[in-house]
Amino acid sequence: MAIIAFLGMLTIILGAFGAHALKETLSLEMLKSFETGVRYQMYHVLFLLFVNTTNALSEKSKNTISYLIFAGILFFSGSIYAITVGGVNPKSIWFITPLGGLFFIIGWLKMATSFLNKNP
Repeated sequence: MAIIAFLGMLTIILGAFGAHALKETLSLEMLKSFETGVRYQMYHVLFLLFVNTTNALSEKSKNTISYLIFAGILFFSGSIYAITVGGVNPKSIWFITPLGGLFFIIGWLKMATSFLNKNP
């Protein structure tokens, strides 16, 4: 849970950084991309809070879902941050963002199948 709290705090810091410090340095398109990374990170931090506090999932399912979502945040949001703020050429890491999205999808699918298998 501490990692989730840290990710939530980091999301707020990055959102504030984007809203205040990056307004003057990024193009509107790049700022929108940065905001997408922050938004998806926050959605999935909240998702992780739910997953890890519900009694409806086994510990094994919680761990699997959490690892998938952590990877999704790292790859999806992280790659957007690297491109928009880090100056990384998008062509050099074009596959990282969709891979992060795939981790998100698999995490959500794992949650769905865990609920379905528990309540046939």
